[in-house]
Amino acid sequence: MKNARQTAFETLYRIFYGNAYSNLALDQALSELESGKSFAARLVYGVVERKITLDSIIEKHCKKPKPKVLVILRMGVYQLYFMDKVPASAAINESVALANKNGLSFYSKLINAVLHNADENRINIDEISDLSIRYSVPVHLINMWNKAYGREKVGSFLPYLNENAPVFAVPNMNYVDADELLYELNCDEIEGEIREGLVQITSSFDLSKCRAFQNGLFHIEDISCYNAVKALGVQENDVVLDICSAPGGKAFTAASFMKNRGSIYALDIHKHRVELIKNGAQRLGLTSVIPMVNNGMEFNSALPFSDKIICDVPCSGFGIIRRKPEIRYKDLDSIKQLPEVQKHILETSSLYLKRGGKLLYSTCTLNKRENEKVVAEFIEENKDFCITESKTVFPGENGGDGFFYSVIERI
Repeated sequence: MKNARQTAFETLYRIFYGNAYSNLALDQALSELESGKSFAARLVYGVVERKITLDSIIEKHCKKPKPKVLVILRMGVYQLYFMDKVPASAAINESVALANKNGLSFYSKLINAVLHNADENRINIDEISDLSIRYSVPVHLINMWNKAYGREKVGSFLPYLNENAPVFAVPNMNYVDADELLYELNCDEIEGEIREGLVQITSSFDLSKCRAFQNGLFHIEDISCYNAVKALGVQENDVVLDICSAPGGKAFTAASFMKNRGSIYALDIHKHRVELIKNGAQRLGLTSVIPMVNNGMEFNSALPFSDKIICDVPCSGFGIIRRKPEIRYKDLDSIKQLPEVQKHILETSSLYLKRGGKLLYSTCTLNKRENEKVVAEFIEENKDFCITESKTVFPGENGGDGFFYSVIERI
């Protein structure tokens, strides 16, 4: 039977050398693990998150270890430096045992020596001058941010990239407000605090066992995304298109603001993701939400002209690094085509907007090429549109994720 460390080892190897997504690979692995799930999850996400830091420590004691040995060393060093409840002896001995269990007995002495040296010659991570190593963020990403936002701003949000991502519950205002939702959560022994009309959940909880969730009293959405939808100013009886809707959080928030009166067409290109929206809307009792399969790149004459449009486009995701830690390691060349796609979706979406109507363009990334530049080019080419509000939110600024939005009005 697999234990937590073996599960973490196999999952990390798939992530680093099989190009697996951390959340998908981990979900599959945890489903086969009977105990130690939280330990395995912490180890997997922590090692992915701190890879650059860990490799810097390992390189001081070992040059270019083989892939599987490197994964075990990363796990061992992570336990030594970032898991206070794991004794150093356990971190080292279990790493050696892991090597023996996976046909790497030849390297067990090396692993033992490297981890002992890393333990005995500890460095203070917080005193490392190289920001890339201190925060485990690639140099090319820090350089891009410095150029776009300035060193002082970048230095202020880097520490938040390795913190636990907050969880916000958005009240279903057809039934409860934030105070009432917090009371219902407390009845389920779930702790939280009210923040800008939302409830930030501060204790561990299981959605599948939460009565308030099952009864449709809230959905989960980051506060930055929630505030962007709020800025759009949807009203009762509006006709709204949510172009790239799945899993549906923005549509649910809009429906709540509209008191479930009007129509929100929640669109996505993938049928199985439209099912997610449908199930969520049913749980929340939001009859105004109309889930549909639709390609946001192509104009669909069957869709209505709308008062408001939500255009949250696919992006590089650099604002949600703490939720998906491997995003930070993306090659910038791999996202070069995104602005073209984003602009195409924005242009197509604008065709549905009534005169006097408003469109929300948003991303969960920090990259001016995908954000301000896309909007500026659209406005330059479409003189009957103007920007009424534009904002970049940095991680930790409001407690939420990094986010960009621009509210565009058709004159």
